[in-house]
Amino acid sequence: MDLYKQPAHVLHDMLENKEITAVEMTKNFIARINSFDNKIGAYITKMSDTALKTAETVDADIANGKKINFLTGLPGAVKDNICTLGTKTTCASEMLKNFVPPYNASVMEKLNKEKAIILGKTNMDEFAMGGSTENSAFFTTHNPWNTEYVPGGSSGGSAAAVASGLAAWALGSDTGGSIRQPASFCGIVGMKPTYGRVSRYGLIAYASSLDQIGPLTRDVTDCANILNIISGYDEKDSTSIKKDIPDYTKSLVQNVKGLKIGIPKEFFIEGMNKEVYTAVKKAVSDLEAMGAEVRNISLPHTKYAIAAYYLIAPAEATTNLSRYDGVSYGARVPGEDIVAMMTNTRTAKFGDEVKRRIMIGNYALSAGYYDAYYLKALKIRTLVKEDYDKAFEKVDIIVAPNAPTPAYKIGSIINDPLQMYLQDICTVPLNLAGLPGISLPCGFSRDGLPIGMQIIGKPLDEETIIKTAYTYEQSNDFHKKFSGVE
Repeated sequence: MDLYKQPAHVLHDMLENKEITAVEMTKNFIARINSFDNKIGAYITKMSDTALKTAETVDADIANGKKINFLTGLPGAVKDNICTLGTKTTCASEMLKNFVPPYNASVMEKLNKEKAIILGKTNMDEFAMGGSTENSAFFTTHNPWNTEYVPGGSSGGSAAAVASGLAAWALGSDTGGSIRQPASFCGIVGMKPTYGRVSRYGLIAYASSLDQIGPLTRDVTDCANILNIISGYDEKDSTSIKKDIPDYTKSLVQNVKGLKIGIPKEFFIEGMNKEVYTAVKKAVSDLEAMGAEVRNISLPHTKYAIAAYYLIAPAEATTNLSRYDGVSYGARVPGEDIVAMMTNTRTAKFGDEVKRRIMIGNYALSAGYYDAYYLKALKIRTLVKEDYDKAFEKVDIIVAPNAPTPAYKIGSIINDPLQMYLQDICTVPLNLAGLPGISLPCGFSRDGLPIGMQIIGKPLDEETIIKTAYTYEQSNDFHKKFSGVE
């Protein structure tokens, strides 16, 4: 059996049944990383020694008769903007190239409590700003299905690691689609939970009111299990939601009979790739054939979401990144005086896309333009959320594409920021509204590239999303196909 092709729940069963040890499993994944990551570029920092030490303790626990939890002994990866005690957390930026956090993010505390195996920290767009992982300061990650194409972003390293069998599972972060879009491009499952459902403590901030940590997995079963582990109230995060966590694995049932599915006309836009349109529409028809009721709906302010997002997110980023000044945090480049030092530092250590968004954010917040841009963007954000509130009075769930196209070639639009931003048109509305959403495979293009379907739910209704996704997943074998990187 090729271990790297198996979903995490199969590997968990193998460990529990003592068909393999945690050390053997970890060595298998490390060997695959050493053989193939030079083609993919998923990892910034590899943690092989730490991973093997943890695996040894897991095997000792199993030998002593201890019961293992879902992620115990399972090799995974973590996006490099999630703080890891004693291991570099770079945000794929020269600014934090040598930053070693003195603490763990809250999600890391949860993973460590499970004794999950962390194989390494994954590549990303610098400070999570981008949709292709081409904005990493270190190297570009490649799509495992065709290495001439992007894996999506900004969690492209995490998505590529899972899709190519370089990790059994991974964590990413989603500010405007940064889990769902790379999951879609790489043919795996990626979920953005409700804002506040998973603690953001220890996630290096891009845009604080939009950022959310979530899982990237080979199938919906793994997604539900990992969501069980990372969800929950955290007093260290002031935006954390104080609500009980349901057992999401109880939603792994095949039943959409009577479920009302909304199809928003604004997500099936003119100019959309025909193969994406056809694949998502076919998936909706399949769900209808299984007993769901399909209704056409409208989310009229969707067309303003991109503009609002690219004012709100850069405005928050401007504030969050002001701490990297050569004094408080990050690298330092010398200068004649303190102003020159700060200027030199930020000029040399931030990449072009980060600088672009800092400039947009400062402009939007500047005197005389605040009302015209930032305040207006906040009002649009409210209207976007109200669209969803009204829609969910009529339907239980909303289905839409994740992106207007499948993955595109590396370098094809990196110099056209507007085209790059438009790739987020199907994902950013959820972040503005704080809603949960999942991406799962629903087809392939003629070029053999995956196509993803997005399922959007009401706030804190991840259960209905998982039930719908699981029902669809069990009706096809898209999630069982492997990228073929050998």
